[in-house]
Order: sequence, then C-alpha cells, then structure tokens
Amino acid sequence: MDLQISVFLLFVVFTAGHSLRCYECMGLTGSCADQTLKTCPSGFSQCMSTTAVKQDGGSTSKGTIKNCAPACQSVSMNFGISKTTTSCCSSDLCNAQDPPEPVPNGKKCYYCDGKSCSNTVSCLGTEDHCIKATVAYGGQSAVVKGCASKSVCDATASVSGFASFLCCEGNLCNGAQSVSQSFLFLCCSLLSYFLLH
Repeated sequence: MDLQISVFLLFVVFTAGHSLRCYECMGLTGSCADQTLKTCPSGFSQCMSTTAVKQDGGSTSKGTIKNCAPACQSVSMNFGISKTTTSCCSSDLCNAQDPPEPVPNGKKCYYCDGKSCSNTVSCLGTEDHCIKATVAYGGQSAVVKGCASKSVCDATASVSGFASFLCCEGNLCNGAQSVSQSFLFLCCSLLSYFLLH
C-alpha cells in the first residue's frame, strides 16, 4: 500500500511540474526564420500558429506568428484581398509547422476591395459562413465582407469594435440583401423621377 501511495505522489509531482512548451516567433516577411522554445505560463494550455497573407495589386505579403495560447480554436477568414489561418494544438512543440494552406471548398461569398463590395471570393478550408461587418474606427466606418469559419461567427459576441456583424450560411448570402435593397431604392427613385417630371 505504501508503494502505491509513493508512486502516486511521484506521479503528481512530475506531472504537476510539466508545462507545455511551444515555438515562439514573429515572421513579418513570411515564415519564421528564427523560432525559439518557450515554456508556456500557467493557464496557457495550447500552442498556436497564425499565418496572414495580404494581396495588394500584384504583390503578396505574408506574416507568421507562433506562441502559447490560453485557449485557441483553429479558424480561417478570407476577405478576398487578405486571409488569415490559425491552427491550434496541445502537445509539446506541436506548432513547428505553419498552418496548412487551405484549399477551396466550393462555397462563395462577397468581399470588398475598397472600390466595390460586389466581388466574389472562393472560400477555403473550414470557411463555411459568409460574413458582413461594419467596423467603426476613429469616427469612420468601413464594411468588410468575406468567408469565415463558424467559430469566428460564434466568437464575435465577445469582440467589440463592430457596429454590426452578420454571419450567414448560403452561397453569396452576405450581399444579396444589400444588393436587393439598393436595387429597390434605385427602382423607386427612377419611378418617382418619371412620375414627377
């Protein structure tokens, strides 16, 4: 009996002292060239790796961040001109690789490019929802549209800074209502012009 208690106590001592280790880096010009090992602080139970890609005209820029995370969900967002993919894992040094490049899944959503919000983008990987958000910043507001994983939609309730946020599941569902309202407004304007002149 004493041997069982001793073995149990040794197990508790060794497992309680083990902290998760993750790679940490910030690669602002692509993948991380220099990754360092980091012992995660208490309460950080996952490793994460995030890659962001931005297309500006003919050039593409990529950045990667790896670190410990208190809680993490593997997600993907695609705004046509930029996309972000985060992968999460919970074993030692499991974030050595960049998140895998997601492949098109057949779903399409509208996105905005600064001039128009009627462009379409092919959703990738786990992006199973279309999103439309109005972001308010410094007295200005901007509309963003694109594809996102369901977990992004579920998490928006806790994120501030959005004047409005809509998630929907059908193809091109993030623009049909605003397009039909614009079309209805245009028709009514034209009808009133012809009736009054």
